[in-house]
Amino acid sequence: MNNIQTANKYVPDYLVTPGEVLEDYLGYAGITQAALADRTGLSKKTINEIVKAKSAITAETALKFERTLGRPAHFWSNLERQYQEDKVRLADKAQLEKDMQWLDMFPINTMAKYGWIEKHKEKVLQLDALLRFFAIASPQRWEIIWDRELQAVFRKKESSLKDTAIISAWLREGEIEAQQQGCEPFDKQKFRNSLAEIRSLTAIEESKVFVPKLELICASAGIAVVFVRALPKLGIYGATRRLNDKYIMQLSLYGKSNDQLWFTFFHEACHIIKHSHRELYIEGHGQEDEKENEADAFAQDMLIPPKELSDFLASAYKPTIPQIKRFATRIGIAPGIVVGRLQHDKIIPMSWGNDLKERYKWVE
Repeated sequence: MNNIQTANKYVPDYLVTPGEVLEDYLGYAGITQAALADRTGLSKKTINEIVKAKSAITAETALKFERTLGRPAHFWSNLERQYQEDKVRLADKAQLEKDMQWLDMFPINTMAKYGWIEKHKEKVLQLDALLRFFAIASPQRWEIIWDRELQAVFRKKESSLKDTAIISAWLREGEIEAQQQGCEPFDKQKFRNSLAEIRSLTAIEESKVFVPKLELICASAGIAVVFVRALPKLGIYGATRRLNDKYIMQLSLYGKSNDQLWFTFFHEACHIIKHSHRELYIEGHGQEDEKENEADAFAQDMLIPPKELSDFLASAYKPTIPQIKRFATRIGIAPGIVVGRLQHDKIIPMSWGNDLKERYKWVE
């Protein structure tokens, strides 16, 4: 899990102009604006406009003030820089206060609990933290970028902004975690060749054993596998997209069982091997199309080859627990995966054989 720290910036409630400081300094020194104009060679109008904050203190002017008023040029330049920055921050704060309703679309408390963002009492600071999490300048830019991205995925289904918010937050966390992973440049053939080795990991029960191995194998082929906890109402098992010279395969453990986890992995693997790298692929959320159906079939056949399944069912159409265990051992996968497939194909009831499935939970 990443450690994102928001750089809190002081936002003033008022502005002090460089001209005010200059005017105070002239009064203290007993120098008139006209006298300063004579000393610097600047016009009386320029000095007056600086005092009234109608003109900025340029680097050239700051140097002239250094020679005539005794304060270093960087003092005057810093006054001007700070004033301009504070002016922009005040305007930005005013705009953020108009955008507060954007926060309501996101499960802020859950995201903070997961460590994705910092929790703030002040809504302006919370909104700023969320913008930094997404690495965008405004809620308007978020809507343009993510609504466009997700509408391309859910083109057959209306997706509300609330849906977009939850999905985009989960995907963004995956990007952040994937960027922290070292990967070789993507190599499709190497990944394809590694699938048999990855399939053998399905027989390992302990996630603390198989997850590091899975991540290492995939990273060597240019794929960052990231497990990102599902947000409430996410409804997504996995997602895949290209990020520069590597792929992100993002898994939520939605369903929390080994049959669902490994089906999702090989489903996403199909997208990486067979489909365009320009698209974002999301499994779940009710969408179906030719590519999703192809990925489903690929995952089923990778886990349990059709001929093996056919032969097994021919000899044990109503399989028993011992028969399932023996079959799983013979083909080199976990018995829970066989149970999941038989349930999906309605060979056995959904309530039967679930004790053979491995269940996973997130550790706080």
